[in-house]
Amino acid sequence: MTGPRRESSRERQGRLDGLTHGAAAWDGLKVVVAGVGVSGFAAADALVERGADVLVVDERETTPARERATVLEMLGATVRLGPGAADGLPGGAVPDLVVTSPGWRPDAPLLVAAGTSGVPVWDEVELAWRMRPESGAAPWLTLTGTNGKTTTVRMLTSILTAAGRRAVAAGNVGTPVLEAVLHPRPYDVIAVELSSFQLHRTRSPRPLASACLNVAEDHVDWHGSSAAYAADKGRVYENTAVACVYNVADPATERLVRDADVVEGCRAVGFTLGVPSIGMLGVVEDVLCDRAFVPERATSAAELGSLDDVRSAGGGTLAAHNVANALAAAALARAYGVPPFAVREGLRAFRPDGHRIATVARADDVTWVDDSKATNPHAAAASLAAFEHVVWIAGGLAKGATFDDLVRGQASRLRGAVLLGRDAGLIADALARHAPEVPTVRVDVADTGPVQLMDAVVDRAGRLARPGDTVLLAPACASMDQFDSYAHRGNEFAAAVRRLLGPGASADGE
Repeated sequence: MTGPRRESSRERQGRLDGLTHGAAAWDGLKVVVAGVGVSGFAAADALVERGADVLVVDERETTPARERATVLEMLGATVRLGPGAADGLPGGAVPDLVVTSPGWRPDAPLLVAAGTSGVPVWDEVELAWRMRPESGAAPWLTLTGTNGKTTTVRMLTSILTAAGRRAVAAGNVGTPVLEAVLHPRPYDVIAVELSSFQLHRTRSPRPLASACLNVAEDHVDWHGSSAAYAADKGRVYENTAVACVYNVADPATERLVRDADVVEGCRAVGFTLGVPSIGMLGVVEDVLCDRAFVPERATSAAELGSLDDVRSAGGGTLAAHNVANALAAAALARAYGVPPFAVREGLRAFRPDGHRIATVARADDVTWVDDSKATNPHAAAASLAAFEHVVWIAGGLAKGATFDDLVRGQASRLRGAVLLGRDAGLIADALARHAPEVPTVRVDVADTGPVQLMDAVVDRAGRLARPGDTVLLAPACASMDQFDSYAHRGNEFAAAVRRLLGPGASADGE
């Protein structure tokens, strides 16, 4: 007696190729979802709802993981948590598909086993594109970059909203793309922030317009090399229909556009902090100008706003990288068809998220600034460049990055440096090579929690600061060696500053 015939790899792939919209034949599909985080939960929920046979695996057994697992099991999924849950394909069975959460490394045992067995691996972004409505789906405006992604995608959403569109920021910004795609009240347009992790496995999306803000060394430990990291960033441009937006000041982004396979007729549109050439957006005196999406771009330009509008969008701070972010957001919005007045109104209405060059306090002519979101050298360099004299607080997990270029480029601004975290020694070595005259203190508080650690850091920084200085938390590193997240790190910094300065200090520019 023989069992049912096993589906061949070609037949499996043929079935998956037919899954191009939400009403396709998802029922009966055997899917392993790797990860029970926000993205994994959204993927499992959507697949179960469409009749797929879903197994979710995750080695974590945190309280949020258990809570999500309980909900998914109530919906009809099978969930396995704990050590060994993701060591390979469960039970040796060969599923039709594996859907992975973005943080899972390519060398994770489950993903390696899937590749060895010929099982396709998608991520939540690929799944979201394939679950869009068969007709009338909201177009995507996609965005990536080493730094500035979240600020820019939120600026873009503010501009789209000012134009009267029902819009949402989704993807790496926090809201899963699947939630946006499957929302019961459809959106007009979706602004999608994509990390290099998400782009690594994304193949099908055809964005209306796309942008890469910048490419600098980051996540080398995950991708294996800077070249592989950049190549994944470049995937944001694949299949773009109207405009590929690049950064004139970062030639790597233009090269990625040139290498991309786009829809016939798609244009390359640059943004620059200088006067824009034909086909670009830029700045003339204090005016943001568009010479790309106007009928007579050879002889005229559209006024999109002013530097004061960007200063307002930056919470009162006019940093060069925020001007670049605003221009990139404007380019994507203009590619979608937003009128110039909406760009201005959207920038004026925008307010940045926390931990992005946020003034914590001012006292004794010293300003304390939280830019805990600066989790790599490129972001930290942009943050340091916004201030004249800085006591720099840095350190954490380097993620394979190096710091020589950062220190060499910003050494003249440094009054002192206070270092913390596992890879503080790498920054200390770079300071010794390129800024030996800068006083440097390493804080290593053993066997204490983040509160005591940050109190010590802030105390040392306060001793180094002089009137007119900025004490800047711009760590150039990830936070997870000593804190739960960059937000936790920034909150502890702000709390420590308030404890040090007392009630007499002003905050948030007041």
